[in-house]
Amino acid sequence: MSKKAYPYVLIMPSVLFLLAFFVYPFLQVFAQAFTHSEGGLTIAHFETIFYDFNFLPSLKNTLLLALVVVPAQLCLAIGMALMISKMEKGRDTVLYVWTIPLGISDLAAGIIWLGLLDQNGFINSFLFHVGIIDEAQSWLNYQNPWAIFAAIVFAEIWRATAILLVILVSGIGLIPKEYYEAAEIFGANAWVRLWKVTLPLLRPSLQTALILRTLLAFEVFAVVMILGGSNMPVLMGEAYNWAFSYRDAGAAAAYAVVILVLSLLFTLFYLRVLRVPKEAQI
Repeated sequence: MSKKAYPYVLIMPSVLFLLAFFVYPFLQVFAQAFTHSEGGLTIAHFETIFYDFNFLPSLKNTLLLALVVVPAQLCLAIGMALMISKMEKGRDTVLYVWTIPLGISDLAAGIIWLGLLDQNGFINSFLFHVGIIDEAQSWLNYQNPWAIFAAIVFAEIWRATAILLVILVSGIGLIPKEYYEAAEIFGANAWVRLWKVTLPLLRPSLQTALILRTLLAFEVFAVVMILGGSNMPVLMGEAYNWAFSYRDAGAAAAYAVVILVLSLLFTLFYLRVLRVPKEAQI
């Protein structure tokens, strides 16, 4: 075997895994979304979900969550990454502590925040014992949709900011120190160095982090189901309901295609806005 073939042999298991467990199931779901029970092509499944009373609320909630959570996480991750990059001691410890939520599943994160925010949860008990409230408050109910939304936002920020953090810390570590030294020589302060040096050179990492986190934001499910339930419909939750509650696999597949289209649109947007000119690559 020639040395040129070694890289292809090494990545072959990963390629086969992706083909078997991602590409093939995706093609099946995509075909199912456009096929009726008798085997012919149809768009009836899309008509079913588009006329469903939960489609527009689930689309709105999914987009709103992504548009709130992802920018907030990005700003936090950039600040945390810059802080870690300036540390000389304890850097690994701080990074480890901040990435602990990555080891917690979506379902477990939802249960943790439910335990904090429930009527009999920790926060209610604490506020009652210190005399701030006279009785336990029920925040997570249909009468407080914005409280449910805020709870999901905080839970998602706590759970998944570390995804962006790890990528950005690696990206900042690849920026040569000579760029910062040259900027300091020309009198650039910390804010100017951030906007003129760090962020432009961090574009490849920002692109990867935003694409990955936005795709995951469109697939949010467990945290929403635990904290919001039917009071906070989202696209992935509706896909689950159509597949397992209503037993309509075609409509569930149509929801999956809608999520795919949204993911592709946002991916193309990030690739366009954050593209890196060849002459600017490190």
